[in-house]
Amino acid sequence: MRQVYLDYSATTPVKEEVLSAMLPYFTEKFGNPSSLYSQGLEAKAALDQARAQVAKLIHADPKEIYFTGCGSEADNWAVFGAAQALKDKGNHIITTRIEHHAMLHSCAFLEKNGYEVTYLDVQPDGLVDPAELEKAITDKTILISVMMVNNEVGTVEPIKELAAIAKKHGILFHTDAVQALANVPIDVKDLGVDLMSMSAHKIYGPKGVGALYMRKGLRIANYLHGGAQEMGRRAGTENLASIIGFGKAAELAEANMEKHISHCKELRDYLIERVTSEIPDTFVNGTMEHRHPGNANITFKYIEGESILLLLDYKGIAVSTGSACSSKSLEPSHVLTALGVPVEMIHGTVRFTVGDFTTKEDIDYVIESLKEIVAKLRALSPVNGEKGW
Repeated sequence: MRQVYLDYSATTPVKEEVLSAMLPYFTEKFGNPSSLYSQGLEAKAALDQARAQVAKLIHADPKEIYFTGCGSEADNWAVFGAAQALKDKGNHIITTRIEHHAMLHSCAFLEKNGYEVTYLDVQPDGLVDPAELEKAITDKTILISVMMVNNEVGTVEPIKELAAIAKKHGILFHTDAVQALANVPIDVKDLGVDLMSMSAHKIYGPKGVGALYMRKGLRIANYLHGGAQEMGRRAGTENLASIIGFGKAAELAEANMEKHISHCKELRDYLIERVTSEIPDTFVNGTMEHRHPGNANITFKYIEGESILLLLDYKGIAVSTGSACSSKSLEPSHVLTALGVPVEMIHGTVRFTVGDFTTKEDIDYVIESLKEIVAKLRALSPVNGEKGW
């Protein structure tokens, strides 16, 4: 059976060059970067190289990169570290209703512990209104966090403009760039962000490693306590092999970004054009102007997205009905809810995300499979276009 993977926003395969770079660090180059003898010094040099590779991808200084266990840990560190460090200044945090659950659940925890959180609404296209952000700021606001690219609908937020508002008011600005990394050009100095979360497994690197960019001179509270690893800011022996993989993936992403973005946009647009023109009663969620190059979030009216997913899987096609981190939940997508999509249509939504290994032939196979599946499900549905929902 043909296998087609269209869930690159959930995770990506590890590229061969990345795996090859990692393998020696499981065996002959197994030293601890904190050790002072030759094997440790060799490991430390490799760690420093990976830090420099990740820093180059976002135009940062290597000393501004702190490796973590994942993007979610980086989000947690940013919000809890800022809250702890600035608790004497205020207790108010601003974020949005469409953030990843790593941010939303962290904020919910803080709310139970005396902090106040404002969750900004977004416009129907998924974009944050800068004027609404400025109106939400109070004299107690200590942190603003807005994700750079939404993981479900791919909206690219106006981070530079939002960060400038934060800076004007003397407030720290964090952005979750897990979906943005290597999919949109990032220059942290130009954007003006103070903190930024990243993850390796979204850019053809290994799972289990992420990073937090922390602007030089900024001090927030440590999240993990123990040894002096990561320049004294994050305790725990570094996951060296995975960090090496992250560095190599970042190096490849930096070298191939223009080609990657062009390839993904071409196939994404081809997918969207064929679906919306050949399958009736379908529409795309989110803006097309400011969008992740590989994201196509599409609603199929009158049927369940989960049924589409399962029947596609039977044909060897992998897609998502939303965020992979919450796909087991029966609750409607909080992102699509925030965009104003009716609940019944939210449940008919599928997220397709293309990547470097996707081909036009893959898309053709998916379209033909979709036409057959959608027609079959609609024939069985108790509702139809004439009756409405």
